[in-house]
Amino acid sequence: MTRSGRSRHPWIHRLSVIGVLCVALFGAAAFYYSTLEPDVLRIMLTLLFPVLVGCTFFVSSLRLKIAARIILFGGFFLWYVTDPPQNNRDWAGEYAIPADVSMEGRIAHVHHVRNFIYRTPQDYTPRYYDADYDLDKLTSLDLITSYWAGETIAHVFLSFGFSDGKHLAISIETRRQKKFAYSTIAGFFHHYELFYVTADERDLIGVRTDIRKERVYLYRVALSPQARERLFTSYLTEIDLLAHHPAWYNTLTDNCTTGILTRAQAKLRYRLDWRILLSGYTASLAYDLGLLQTDGLDFPTLKQHSRITRPANATPEETYSEDIRKNLPVITP
Repeated sequence: MTRSGRSRHPWIHRLSVIGVLCVALFGAAAFYYSTLEPDVLRIMLTLLFPVLVGCTFFVSSLRLKIAARIILFGGFFLWYVTDPPQNNRDWAGEYAIPADVSMEGRIAHVHHVRNFIYRTPQDYTPRYYDADYDLDKLTSLDLITSYWAGETIAHVFLSFGFSDGKHLAISIETRRQKKFAYSTIAGFFHHYELFYVTADERDLIGVRTDIRKERVYLYRVALSPQARERLFTSYLTEIDLLAHHPAWYNTLTDNCTTGILTRAQAKLRYRLDWRILLSGYTASLAYDLGLLQTDGLDFPTLKQHSRITRPANATPEETYSEDIRKNLPVITP
């Protein structure tokens, strides 16, 4: 029966084998990048899971083979979907203290706004402050894109501006533990918790322009006051939620760009645009959607004018927010 079925439908058998191997590889990677402790348990499961899956290929009875795979795959997926994110790990310094939010009428009290003083990307003095943000004074929204290599991938985040001169930058990032180096691949698994870096622009933008020397662009976003406020309060709600109920970061489904679209309640077709995965083109997508203030400029020209330029040895000062906007074009909505 089995041999006959294979000869009649060899492609079904091949797809079955490919599917089993994919689950085995995914499971091994999930165990390897998991936060299981001790490390010896994590490594042991990384090696053991694909070996046990491989052994099922040598089981002659089809029923036993199916039963063994159901047990292995079912056990793995049960662990994976119930693996809990946490807030009480030994975090890398820049992710040690999350922001928290409380509302009093139209005033948002944001606690632990990050404002590190950087000497190098790894050498910094941690600083935080509390600040109040009046929703009635929320007047602007900027899209920030920061490139450290080519044009394909960029880090994308938002900065909210207020008529009293305050700016609050919020970046959706991975919350990394001290013992783990950053890994792009790890972001596809349960390795990083989701973290909303809530910071002064001197910290969040300044470390990129002045310390890391990245190519940073600031685009003015064209939203109605109502939509701008709705987006800001959505961010505040998520920041408060994560402070008490952690969630996993995921490179595909919950990253710096998809998180913005989720908070903005964007339509599904926008979330599936290829420029969301290739985040270096996020500003181009925003331009095509009519979300940027352009004054009639085509996108290449707008991008050229939107780059933040800084003196060679500049460091973020008290007037950093004003300084980085001096050389940007005056664009009317």
